[in-house]
Amino acid sequence: MAGGAFAPGHLGELTRIVPFEMVDAVLADCGALQRRVRKLPARVVVYLLLAAALFEPVGYLAVWRKLIRSLQGAGVAKVTGAALWQARTRLGPAPLQALFDLLRGSAAAPRTSGAWWRGLLVCAIDGTTLDVPDTPGHRARLGKQDNQYATAGYPQIRLVALVACGTRAIIDAVFGPTADGEPAYVPRLLRSLHSGMIVLLDRGLSGNALLAALAGTRADFLARLTASRKPPVRRRLPDGSFLSVLGGVKVRIIDCQITIATTAGTQTGTYRLATTLLDHHQHPASELVTLYHQRWEIESAYFEIKKTMLTRLNS
Repeated sequence: MAGGAFAPGHLGELTRIVPFEMVDAVLADCGALQRRVRKLPARVVVYLLLAAALFEPVGYLAVWRKLIRSLQGAGVAKVTGAALWQARTRLGPAPLQALFDLLRGSAAAPRTSGAWWRGLLVCAIDGTTLDVPDTPGHRARLGKQDNQYATAGYPQIRLVALVACGTRAIIDAVFGPTADGEPAYVPRLLRSLHSGMIVLLDRGLSGNALLAALAGTRADFLARLTASRKPPVRRRLPDGSFLSVLGGVKVRIIDCQITIATTAGTQTGTYRLATTLLDHHQHPASELVTLYHQRWEIESAYFEIKKTMLTRLNS
């Protein structure tokens, strides 16, 4: 257990998964180590931010109380909400980004249910938007939402992530102004794609250039095409699919009907899917159609971020 001013940085399993040595090395690499020992050393602030994600319903002061609950009488400094805010600002984003790069991954074991399909790690790429504080700096860089009457709401950023569908773990993520569409962010995720993956994509991310870039990583993809796309038929296959080319990439096209049942009734539509898995014997069309449904797991991952972690109270 850490001692002295660093004692609040101890949180059982969290410090087993993210050890002190890793945090200290990241802080040193980022030039974020404190020049003098403060009431809130940089290492402690890192664990405070990590713990805040575990105790999402409460604010930073309540998280701090959880960190020091077992240390009563040990001389732990008393801090205020303003002190926690200043410490977080002083730390900056670089150490947390470096920790993310060290720890990110699919969190999928070989036997993790739903994580794999025919030996391929099932992933998805999609985007969403997140509100950020309405500060002058954010408004200047990001703007605000306009309508015919006025400018309203919070400034927003666009988040585009690569998610492991079986675990909903964030493998990689990028973000920036909403003025840039989702396709503009995807090239920054290519660093995390490799052979042994199959990436599920919605219609908005199925442009020829983007599909060619994904294929260049040696990862396979299963993408829904827009209704207006008419890929040339090179050869029809016994399972009803056909071989074609998109953006110089050899693909297999699968047309199918999808019925969606909700409390409002049922709706049937035609989906056109494109994949780099060309062998209809090894990767049957019917199984690929069923697999595409897993793309919705990324929406569940975003729900956890937006509706759970980002709705903490100011306590």
